[in-house]
Amino acid sequence: MSSTTLGLSDAVSNYLLRVGGREDKDLAKLREETSDHPMAMMQISPEQGQFMALLVELIGAKKTLEIGVFTGYSSTVVAKSLPVDGKLVALDISEEFTAIAKKYWEAAGVSAKIELILGPAKDSLATLLEEGHQQTFDFAFIDADKGNYENYYELTLALLRPGGIIAIDNVLWQGKVANDSADDDLTNAIRAFNQKLHGDQRVSLSMLTIGDGLTLALKR
Repeated sequence: MSSTTLGLSDAVSNYLLRVGGREDKDLAKLREETSDHPMAMMQISPEQGQFMALLVELIGAKKTLEIGVFTGYSSTVVAKSLPVDGKLVALDISEEFTAIAKKYWEAAGVSAKIELILGPAKDSLATLLEEGHQQTFDFAFIDADKGNYENYYELTLALLRPGGIIAIDNVLWQGKVANDSADDDLTNAIRAFNQKLHGDQRVSLSMLTIGDGLTLALKR
């Protein structure tokens, strides 16, 4: 996990923040508040948020999905890029974390675009499928418990329309996936997930080094 892009010097990171994106005051305030949180490393980097917002605009997304909200930076930046009638379905299990997110959604004027569903994400995704939302989402962001990435991916792929994009966070896992001496359960789960996607012909694929590693999977 990383709130900055791996491998960049402080000078380059600061330059990227100053001129590489257009982080507004709502997002900057949210990022600053979260920086004092004990789990601050769970927040995405501002450059990753800017990139995802641009993706949403590029594909003309109107209906998006987020698995793992934390304090709301990614949902806020994506919702800001949606049209007035756009919608973001946000899944999380924590009332504590999402209370912060809801405060910033309101301040940023995007709360009307966001539907928050609290509960285990696998159950929430299954319910969305049961309710007939298959192949209706344009964009999805997966950034929750890593051991369930494969389950989240499969359910999300069923919800995504052809030509839609899934963005999956933390695929480099602070570089541990490339370290042969790292043999813990979460690292091995991410390695296995990355290998699965590498061979998945249902999607076009690109793994990027932004943030803690971000994989883009475009549904064919």
